[in-house]
Amino acid sequence: MPAPPQRPGFPARIDLGAGPKPAGAPRKSAPPAGAAAPLAAPVRDAIPARARMVQLLAAEGIGDAQVLRAMGAVDRHRFVDPALAPQAYEDTALPIGLEQTISKPSVVARMAALLMQGGLRGENGRLGRVLDIGSGCGYQAVVLGQLATEVYSIERLRELHQKARANLRALRIANVHLILGDGMAGFAKGAPYAGIIAAAGGEAVPEAWIDQLACGGRIVAPVACGAGQQALMVIDKSRQGVRQTVLEAVNFVPLKSGIA
Repeated sequence: MPAPPQRPGFPARIDLGAGPKPAGAPRKSAPPAGAAAPLAAPVRDAIPARARMVQLLAAEGIGDAQVLRAMGAVDRHRFVDPALAPQAYEDTALPIGLEQTISKPSVVARMAALLMQGGLRGENGRLGRVLDIGSGCGYQAVVLGQLATEVYSIERLRELHQKARANLRALRIANVHLILGDGMAGFAKGAPYAGIIAAAGGEAVPEAWIDQLACGGRIVAPVACGAGQQALMVIDKSRQGVRQTVLEAVNFVPLKSGIA
């Protein structure tokens, strides 16, 4: 098998919400390069609002324990404007600039759970390499980083790409790579992907995404289903072909091409 192409790197550790260590406490060894940090149990979350958010997600039907732990491990308030921080753990989309939003926690969890149900997973239960279309502020990419061995997250808007980089810089995440590029073209250098997830909806899922999806992988993305309407679509790729399943109505920003 030929060696994989050189991939963009990013800083190498993550520390989500950990408090100061007591004097004399032993230092934990750093996780191996490329590994995500251990997930914090939601019930022990230091932020009550975040714990309540996870409990609500479970009550509303998110049954995947890995997804719930991932949602409970990421500080959503770090990814929104400080003025909106009090609303960070409410189940609502919030503006992040340039007419874009950070998705509702329930939508992020729902799409992640769908990806986990159908994407290619290793013996450790984690997804393989994942392509995240529409980095936005970087929140969903970090959640996916808890669920996948590697995440490529692509954003077409320079200002948002820089915002996501700033948000992730302090977290020092080894397995999430942020890319400025045209999400409609995917990211061929990282293909094939175990799963592809999109935070913007177009008239149809681009053929480039299907081409870059591994056999046995899954795409979760919004698509237009009528005048001004969108629905969540799941696409499963197998040796027999491609199977599309249309699910519930959703409301995402439009999928656009090019870099701006």
